[in-house]
Amino acid sequence: MTKSAERTQPGGDLMQLMGQLDLEKLGALAGKVDLAGLLNAAANMNESQLKQLSKALGVGGQASGKKKELPTPDGDFFGLMDTLTPEQREVATQTRGFMHGSVAPIMNEYWNRDEFPRQIIDALRPLDLIRKVWNEDGTRKADATVMEGIITLEACKVDVSTAVFFGVHAGLAFASIALGGNAAQKAEWLPKMLDLNAIGAFGLTEPEGGSQVSQGMHTTCKRDGDGWVLNGQKKWIGNSTFSDFTVIWARDVDGGEVRGFIVRAGTPGYEVEKIQGKIALRIVENGLITLTDCRVPDSDRLQEVQGWRTTADVLRLTRAGVAWQGVGCAMGAYEMALKYAQERKQFGKRIGEFQLIQNHLVHMLGNVTSMFTMCLRLSYMADHGIMKDEHAALAKVFTAARCRETVAFARETLGGNGILLENGVAKHFADTEAIYSYEGTNEINTLVVGRAVTGLSAFV
Repeated sequence: MTKSAERTQPGGDLMQLMGQLDLEKLGALAGKVDLAGLLNAAANMNESQLKQLSKALGVGGQASGKKKELPTPDGDFFGLMDTLTPEQREVATQTRGFMHGSVAPIMNEYWNRDEFPRQIIDALRPLDLIRKVWNEDGTRKADATVMEGIITLEACKVDVSTAVFFGVHAGLAFASIALGGNAAQKAEWLPKMLDLNAIGAFGLTEPEGGSQVSQGMHTTCKRDGDGWVLNGQKKWIGNSTFSDFTVIWARDVDGGEVRGFIVRAGTPGYEVEKIQGKIALRIVENGLITLTDCRVPDSDRLQEVQGWRTTADVLRLTRAGVAWQGVGCAMGAYEMALKYAQERKQFGKRIGEFQLIQNHLVHMLGNVTSMFTMCLRLSYMADHGIMKDEHAALAKVFTAARCRETVAFARETLGGNGILLENGVAKHFADTEAIYSYEGTNEINTLVVGRAVTGLSAFV
């Protein structure tokens, strides 16, 4: 018996197949092609060849009415989330739910308004996220930096501005009091900050300098009786337009030491002007703070500050968080681009079927995976007390640059639609420019790493 006879022996199956044929269409096809020759060629095909032909003709999957399921966009290609503790994964899930439920529906509206949606603070409060990082007494949890990183990652996948609000309040401002405050100051402020009942801001950067502020701080403080008089300006201060207090760092005119002060909203001589016209982080309300003979009682001077050393300690605690912002922003852009590529059709097929688009997506995924891996390791190092400034600096340099590249590929994948706010990628594209510059520009952080690896300083 021939192979073709073996395949056609079950007469019932053949008759059933013949009954499904549309004879009218078959007759029309016979007028265009050598149908007898085609059938003869098919009869001599082996099983593998028949399967290939069936796949090419769309027999089975699509033709049978079943839509092929495509992979769900997921930037965690190496399953790094699976290496986390159950509590860390739960916090990631909670943060993700908050961002998609409370932030995503309104973020474009507030982006256009150049305004922070204060109502999300009430929605954020039940998650109690700050207590996942800090203890009641101002000490940090054993896995604080990893936990902060996961929160930041999940927030930035949707909206970087929300992560910045959280990072300023629960990172920079909280850490300033936790590290620089005495027992009375911690007792007054930390419980309210943990519950989001008092919002903090952090005033360090000045109009004439960000990276050089450690050496060129122009804001001054001078002892006057039982208080201090502050003069100067601070710029780019997130949360400051609506915060209950701002930690102001100033140089003592008498001794040259850097000191920290809790300046309460409404203090005479303290004015905040909202910075307008930003193209990045528009939902963050950055302020230009002007201090004109602003009098602060000595009880609001951070009593345990040890000069610039304490300021540097605060920055060291939070710098890893900015690297995580790059991971989240890039991952969010990648997942948006992948979803778009699976759905958008051009030239009769989904654009994800084009080789150049797949090249973009793979390049993006490689960036995201390496960034995620680096930051997770950096956070473990921080939590185990072995992270140095140059480690955080390298992570910031790498993630900021790779994030910039990744969101550019994402915007390109969406074509003209990539500049529309409604498609998500445009906001990430713009926000990356802020990530690239703050917490030390990439040039400054590069020199920090360069000094560490060569033993030679290239700073002017």
